[in-house]
Amino acid sequence: MAASQAILLLQKQLRDLCKNPVDGFSAGLVDETDMFEWSVSIIGPPDTLYDGGFFNAIMSFPKNYPNSPPTVRFTSEMWHPNVYPDGKVCISILHPPGDDPNGYELATERWSPVHTVESIVLSIISMLSCPNDESPANVDAAKQWRESREEFRKKVSRCVRKSQEML
Repeated sequence: MAASQAILLLQKQLRDLCKNPVDGFSAGLVDETDMFEWSVSIIGPPDTLYDGGFFNAIMSFPKNYPNSPPTVRFTSEMWHPNVYPDGKVCISILHPPGDDPNGYELATERWSPVHTVESIVLSIISMLSCPNDESPANVDAAKQWRESREEFRKKVSRCVRKSQEML
């Protein structure tokens, strides 16, 4: 029952994105037979270190979506304090609903069923614009962001160039 409701909601969100595309990203199914795996392409936000990049990610939805959040993993190389070395995105709205067991986030900052594919990807674009180095997923990237901004910029520039070459 929950899976069929999730499928209906995801179909609606896909239709809405096709009818009304949003600047900065595109999204679609990885495989037309699986509504739970989406391919997302994000254009690096203007006036940021990621400007000019084309970053691909996979968004995987649980069968009980929207009660639980999807996971998002960049398949393009990404150097960012809030992206684990394996590409998994770490932002508050993708954390399970309720109180944070570590006490870092308010329940209101975490997943809520009102989020859509659009709001999730826009949050990721915002993350690219404004890294949060207070609770990093990639400690090395956060340390470099804080202590050696020029080296951080060079590493991100390499990721941007690599993403352009993959087109």
